[in-house]
Amino acid sequence: MKKTIIVLLVQLLSLSIFAQINTDRVLAIGRNALYFEDYVLSIQYFNQVIKSKPWLAEPYFYRAVAKINLDDYKGAEEDCTLCLERNPFLVQAYYARGIARQSQDNFNGAIQDYNKGLEFRPEDRQMLVNKAVAYIQKKDYNGADTVFVELMKAHSKYAMNYLTRGAMYLEKGDTAQALQDYNRSIEIDPYYAPAYGNRAIVHYQMNDLKDALADLNEAIRLNTRENGYYINRGLVRYQMNDLRGAMADYDQVLSFDSRNQIARFNRGLLRYQVGDNNRAIEDFDVVIEEEPDNYMAYYNRALLRYETGDNQGAVQDYSVVLNQYPDFIPGYYARSEAKRKMRDNAGADRDQWTAFEIEERLTKARAAGTAKKDSTNFEAEENTREKSDKSIDKFNRLVVYDKDEEQKNKYQSDVRGRVQDRNVRVDLEPQFVLTYYEKPNAVKKIIYYDKMVEDYNNFHILPRKLLLTNEEAALTEGQIAAHFASIDEHSSQIESKPKDANLYFGRALDYMLVQDFSEAIKDYSKVVEIDPSFTMSYFNRAVVRYKQLEYNMSQTVTPDSYTMSLNLNAGKLATPSTNSTDAAIKPKDTQRAYEHEMIIRDYDMVIKLNPSFIYAYFNRGNLYCAQRDFRAAIQDYNEAILRDPDFAEAYFNRGLARLSQGDANRGIADLSKAGELGIINAYSIIKRMTSN
Repeated sequence: MKKTIIVLLVQLLSLSIFAQINTDRVLAIGRNALYFEDYVLSIQYFNQVIKSKPWLAEPYFYRAVAKINLDDYKGAEEDCTLCLERNPFLVQAYYARGIARQSQDNFNGAIQDYNKGLEFRPEDRQMLVNKAVAYIQKKDYNGADTVFVELMKAHSKYAMNYLTRGAMYLEKGDTAQALQDYNRSIEIDPYYAPAYGNRAIVHYQMNDLKDALADLNEAIRLNTRENGYYINRGLVRYQMNDLRGAMADYDQVLSFDSRNQIARFNRGLLRYQVGDNNRAIEDFDVVIEEEPDNYMAYYNRALLRYETGDNQGAVQDYSVVLNQYPDFIPGYYARSEAKRKMRDNAGADRDQWTAFEIEERLTKARAAGTAKKDSTNFEAEENTREKSDKSIDKFNRLVVYDKDEEQKNKYQSDVRGRVQDRNVRVDLEPQFVLTYYEKPNAVKKIIYYDKMVEDYNNFHILPRKLLLTNEEAALTEGQIAAHFASIDEHSSQIESKPKDANLYFGRALDYMLVQDFSEAIKDYSKVVEIDPSFTMSYFNRAVVRYKQLEYNMSQTVTPDSYTMSLNLNAGKLATPSTNSTDAAIKPKDTQRAYEHEMIIRDYDMVIKLNPSFIYAYFNRGNLYCAQRDFRAAIQDYNEAILRDPDFAEAYFNRGLARLSQGDANRGIADLSKAGELGIINAYSIIKRMTSN
């Protein structure tokens, strides 16, 4: 079915809109999709360019980047190789292939790629960091030390250098050196959560539970959505006999990710300890459903079923465990007791006799020196096990991350993404758009409403219900195919009804969703030409125009000159000029100024036609923030909040705008309100602004 959908999609791409393919345009649309993290869609566009002009290097590179973000590392490596065969001077392709190889544990190949890239850019920070990580992962610590010398010389104030080297020392067992490097990393950048998370591991290994807890508290304040911090803090709290606190941490993880196996298993054990047996069984039910070969979960559930009087269920679970571990003596004794409760005395006797025979055999083997070491001897020394440890004797130990997985997590931020931008920039809540899809958000469960949109949906003009969101979701393969088919369907209908504004609006939505911004803008413009009162078309045209402008600016200017993010300077927002005209960063050329003016005009028209449409004020405020015209932005956020006093995103962005003006008190108050209304990132920013 999946292959059929892909074939259909390629046919639609080929037959519907790219019969005579304009490769520059299709490549540009693919890069749009890639920039806005719509990876599956971007690959389909790059496929079309490659099919039309297979000698071009760039589409292979961009397709490789998309595949890396989809964890298709083998495919990404192959695409980078094809790219470099066509253009051996494309430095980023060496970097991307290095990441792909490193993610497949081909560390030597990754190092070769980073070396080649460094020939062109000798002090490239990210390639040096990744190269150091590759040496660590292959256990060549001398090689890593050599790279760190280069890194420290070229980028002495880069906190990630010390964080990465600290992880290396920790892996080598040198906790003193690791602690020293983590301290230095935090000294350079006290707002980077992983530094505290990693230092907490050092403190835990040194049995310094109090400092481990303090570091995990700080990591969570800076990054409230990282499951690993809660899981580790739950373990620390458990070791400190704070069962209530540990339970709360596992509850928090499961509120983000209800299928998290570690949190679910550990919470089940804690519930068992405090006598909450029925809910403990529920937790182990989920673990077994997700992981049918988790025999420790079966055994714990068997014990709980026996405790609650479900002897038949207990026997079933004990049998599953004993089929896998036929020498597990406690299992036979436990099943014997359950069988006796069911008045199956013969079966109970058989289990007891089997357990006795195994004990006798093991006693003789130990006397002869041939028995395996009994893992139960260590139960008093350890009360945790790694997730991959399947020793059934450890059935009642809390689960922790595997060491390999833990190391991978430590280096993941080095190998993936733009580390240099993290925890330095503060993103505004993004603009709203009218679309069909949105990302699920476990914390922010708000349904954004507007009467105009609701009334339009009630006419059932479009094939799907329109919704307002600022959390757009990337399309699946099936959705991509559906929207290309919809473009064809709308085009056919437009031929017979060329004055139907709704048909153009529907097709514009399709074009927007497949990231073809130029065609979307044309159709939105046609809508308002036919019907000048079509408010939603002005709104979405402004959104798409800004997306196009944002992408174009990202390709031509530095991030600080025009962006939907705000910069933090050592934890404090830089104080701008008091003159908003001076503070605004003007577009560099006439075309950008024109596009900006067109976006403003569209929002002005939306507000004129529907003054209660709060999302137009919000989006226009974001636009002013991008220009650093914070005074105008605050006025728009004020208007939005006036009409909806619970508009969390407007409080959040107004808070950032006020902080940018140096108005710390009101800015923090706005962020506090935003946090109260569900934007949890507000709290980490408050922490950063109020420290020191």
